[in-house]
Amino acid sequence: MDKKMLPKPCKLSQPNLFHNELRDMLDSRDPLIALADTINWGVFEESFEKYYSKEGRPAKPIRLMVGLLLLKQLENLSDENVVMQWKRNPYYQYFCGFTEFQIALPCHSTELVKFRQRIGKEGIELIFKSTVMLHGKKSEEKQVIIDTTVQEKNITYPTDGKLAIRMISHLHKIAKKEEVTIQHN
Repeated sequence: MDKKMLPKPCKLSQPNLFHNELRDMLDSRDPLIALADTINWGVFEESFEKYYSKEGRPAKPIRLMVGLLLLKQLENLSDENVVMQWKRNPYYQYFCGFTEFQIALPCHSTELVKFRQRIGKEGIELIFKSTVMLHGKKSEEKQVIIDTTVQEKNITYPTDGKLAIRMISHLHKIAKKEEVTIQHN
């Protein structure tokens, strides 16, 4: 695994005189805003810092990477799509800790794979546990109902032979319609 340096902590900066804060442009009642403000992001930073070295290239912020993984699961997106949607969606950017709208991709989608590998099963379980704890007592159900039925689809998978027969049949129909005589050898 490539050596990555722990991301530098975000410094409080002077407000930009030419751009509004991202938060000021968003609907504060949006569920992603509420969720972003509820999650204890520091837990992830403290837990995951052990996976980084003191030297090497600076890594992407941990909040960004955890936020992208959460958004990926919340919205049922692929790695590629969550990265693209992040670029287009200011609510996603706020959720991941940004204070100004960004026009560039936050990272390449393969960095999410590397991040998951870096934090391993233990890190993924921490993210899951933290999100479950957000629901408080509601997450402590005594009974969980899971639908495990599988509906078989009435489809047949194409094989080369089936495709060839369909193609020949289709060509015969076209030839008949166009009044082309077919000679069999």
